[in-house]
This record gives sequence, C-alpha cells and structure tokens, in this order.
Amino acid sequence: MTQETDLIKLYSQRILALAADIPLTDRLDAPQATVRKRAPLCGSTVTVDLDVERGRITRFGQDVKACALGQASAGLMAANILGRSREEVETGRDQLRAMLKDGAPPPQAPFTGYEVLEPARDYKNRHASILLAFEATADAMAEAEAAACA
Repeated sequence: MTQETDLIKLYSQRILALAADIPLTDRLDAPQATVRKRAPLCGSTVTVDLDVERGRITRFGQDVKACALGQASAGLMAANILGRSREEVETGRDQLRAMLKDGAPPPQAPFTGYEVLEPARDYKNRHASILLAFEATADAMAEAEAAACA
C-alpha cells in the first residue's frame, strides 16, 4: 500500500462520522473538576468538565480541539461516560493504550467501538491525541474525588 492509501484507510468514513458527531460538547457551569490535556507533538487539546456523585460521573462536558482521530476517540468515550466510575474510566484508558501500543484488543464494554481506531496503531504520532479524552477524564475524576474528601 502507498502512504496515501494508508492515510485514506486511517481516516475512514466511520472515523470522520464519529468526529463530526461528538456528544456532550457543552462546557459545564460550575463543575466539580476541570482538566485540560494537550498532546505536545500535535497540539491537540481536550478540556473536560465533570461532576461526580457517589463515585460516578453525573455531569460531563468536553471541548475537543484535535485531529479527526482524537475527535472520534472523544466521541466514543463521551457516548458512554455518564454513570461511569473512575475505575471504569481508567480501565478503558489502559485498554485503549494497550490496543494502540501493544496490539491488544479494543476496549471492552462500556467503551466499545474503538476497533475503528485500530489502523492508528501504526501512527505513533497520533496516539497521544487518541488518548487525550480518557486521560483528561481520569484526571478530572481524581480531582473531583480529592476535592470531595478535603
């Protein structure tokens, strides 16, 4: 395959559709936690606002400024984020990282659909952008939980 064919495969219609329809993109008023993460190599950013009650996400909003791969990843995560625990978010993040870096299977339920990003394994410069939404969400949950205990 040529490099152009590889890029066309990477930016499939499914990825572009996911990137165009990211759920929960309204920022929250007075969230318990806000975390902004940036991928240094490409400059993609994701800012996450959330509230946590009894260890579960009750409100969530995000601002995604990323490539189509980062946007698709943020959309897949947000589609299933409400009601999730920190452990579930961290497990999803770790499974996604293993899929990209180690060839492991895509994340399991509740964070399904990531098989569409499997072609990105070969593009290490895109991994950070794909992981941003999970990383920002896990850090925001830790921040909200720490504030609740203070």
